[in-house]
Amino acid sequence: LNNPLSKGVVLADEVGLGKTIEAALVLCQLWAERRRRLLVICPAALRKQWAQELSDKFNLPAEVLDARTWHRLREGGIYDPLDRDVISVMSIHFAARMEAQLAAVPWDVVVIDEAHKLRNGYRESNRIGQAIRFALENRPKILLTATPFQNQLTELYGLSTLISPELFGDLASFRTRYANAGGDLDELKSRLALFCRRA
Repeated sequence: LNNPLSKGVVLADEVGLGKTIEAALVLCQLWAERRRRLLVICPAALRKQWAQELSDKFNLPAEVLDARTWHRLREGGIYDPLDRDVISVMSIHFAARMEAQLAAVPWDVVVIDEAHKLRNGYRESNRIGQAIRFALENRPKILLTATPFQNQLTELYGLSTLISPELFGDLASFRTRYANAGGDLDELKSRLALFCRRA
């Protein structure tokens, strides 16, 4: 993330081995540097947990931002609820609905928890994945997942496109080079090492 050319990293390790803590430490460091454009996107069921842990364990101001909160803040005179000194925590579905608003913010970092849920975001038919991908294009991201791929190597391709569509080129090239029989898995591991880490 310190590399100005880097557009993100995948933290991929088993459940309970510290991915959330590592991401929160990055948020702490950025907050200490007075960088306030910080966002967490996660499944709806994890929003309160993220906000609570950031507040209780890391002393970071965090707020769940959903449609109701957004409207309440707007009615209370806050024109842009994303432009406040607080870490916004929102669901994957709400983030997709807010594509235009998210795209307008120069985020310092975006944490996407359970990122494997967006592994098919490169497909045009996946509206949610496409919306999040375009909204956060060229923004630094930390993708957290215990299962970077489950069935096919192309799922890794899908995750890589969330960071940058240029990492592997197009899907056909990825399949030919790595996923088909006789694919160069050593080269794939080498390429993954540039942006994929175990917690």
